[in-house]
Amino acid sequence: MTDAVRERYTRFAEHEAPGRSALYAAWAAGIAADAEMLTLLEQISPQDRQPPLVFAVSRMLGAPLAPYPEWRGFMLEHAAALVDGCQSRTVQTNEPLRLAALLPALGRIEGPLALLELGAAAGLCLYPDRYSYRFIGDDGAERGRLDPDEGPSDVVLTSVVRGAMPPLRMPEVVWRGGIDLAPVDVRDAADREWMRSLIWPGEHERATRIEAAMRIAAEDPPLLRAGDAAERLDELVAVAPRDATLVVTTPGMLVYLPRSARTALIDRIRALDARWITIDAPGLHEGWQPPVDRGDFDGFAVALDGQVLADADPLGRWWEWRAGDGADAA
Repeated sequence: MTDAVRERYTRFAEHEAPGRSALYAAWAAGIAADAEMLTLLEQISPQDRQPPLVFAVSRMLGAPLAPYPEWRGFMLEHAAALVDGCQSRTVQTNEPLRLAALLPALGRIEGPLALLELGAAAGLCLYPDRYSYRFIGDDGAERGRLDPDEGPSDVVLTSVVRGAMPPLRMPEVVWRGGIDLAPVDVRDAADREWMRSLIWPGEHERATRIEAAMRIAAEDPPLLRAGDAAERLDELVAVAPRDATLVVTTPGMLVYLPRSARTALIDRIRALDARWITIDAPGLHEGWQPPVDRGDFDGFAVALDGQVLADADPLGRWWEWRAGDGADAA
């Protein structure tokens, strides 16, 4: 089993962390060459020993953002707490920037909207109407901007648009709800600290964005419920306002479900009187209408009711309109 852990951390050090966090790359490389640390991580279940989760839990425990030898020493001293923490936490990306790629889909739905996110974490992706957007081209020139009615937001989502850009508009959101196995309450100091721990060292813009988004969520908290999305879906649907269009979103959460459960949840969403927006790897499920060829995408597919509208970076850093009716307007 040690070989599997070593391979996972080597892959992270060589292919996933570079360009995002030099420190995390160094930690992962250190673990891959460290028999004692590999043995420690073997005590954690496979799904719970992924590098981003291990590193985030270590930071929650007080590990220093320091070179590997110092970090390693702290971890060996707190081995039991690390194992327990990894098996009681999950990676909760909750990146508001995803909304830059989802905005074209949201803009196609007549409001007012009731947003229900599955896998909501802290619900930071439930505030598309409270954030500012800046869209730029590959050449760095601004191609469009949107701000809330009350003026520019402290959260500014900047995304690169490739090719034609469709007309964009700010959605009207009147209700926000979410389901998560471990929802995060940003009014709670410990939960806020957990969100900060999930930000990779070196991601300064993301840290600023998350902090500002948490302030917005704390001032107007969404309705978050703990539990399995399939089990609590009907409960949340029942309390959504009837005079608003229900929009169920699944940004980045379907990948965590077994394929059979993934298919069943998509079928349940489609049976609702609701619209469905998702951003997923093209080969993740068969929910696309019509079916897609995964080789046609550089990133993930953004879809409304299964119809693919865009190819996009999984975290919203860029997107390319694919619906065929885009025009440069914003």
